[in-house]
Amino acid sequence: MAQAEISGAVRVIDADTVDVGGTRVRLHAIDAPEQDQTCLTEHGLPFACGQWASAQVVERFGGRHATCEQVDTDRHGRAVAKCAVDAVDMGAEIVTQGWAFAYRRYGMDYDLDEKAAYVTDRGLHGFRVQSPAQFRRTRAKGRIPPNPACRIKGNISANGQIYHVPGQAFYERTGINEARGERWFCSAAQARDAGWRAALR
Repeated sequence: MAQAEISGAVRVIDADTVDVGGTRVRLHAIDAPEQDQTCLTEHGLPFACGQWASAQVVERFGGRHATCEQVDTDRHGRAVAKCAVDAVDMGAEIVTQGWAFAYRRYGMDYDLDEKAAYVTDRGLHGFRVQSPAQFRRTRAKGRIPPNPACRIKGNISANGQIYHVPGQAFYERTGINEARGERWFCSAAQARDAGWRAALR
């Protein structure tokens, strides 16, 4: 496709997605942790790495003027582009600093930048991180009801059998693993009758 130029002030959505002017841009050939993704420190403690990576990009590029060359459009309708601020390639900088990974499936542009960050444990490479793509697959699996009419999640945890309804605090992050005996329910009454109790929030 013909390249289109996009320019304007940067508003960071997450570490690989920004608004440039009035255009939503997915930065080409990089992949960052999702906003709700957690990683583990070297001591095994959870760390909100998705939010951290986004904050680093905000500090570095937020409010700055970017010029982007669109190379594609993704399935969400976002422009996929390579963007620069003061001649600094945003994708290269983000990967070099360890705030995101090279997304080799879509291009090898930042392969060497990631390898340099990896060998020095820079940024995300200093943590135990699930690849963002794998995290998205895991999050989607068990989180989308097979029957849209039966959206209540019957989860089994250390606290027992608990059901979550849409809109509750932990609904989105709760996944259902039917192999463990977890279930989808069509109503709260059905969940209660099966022995599940309501989540407190």
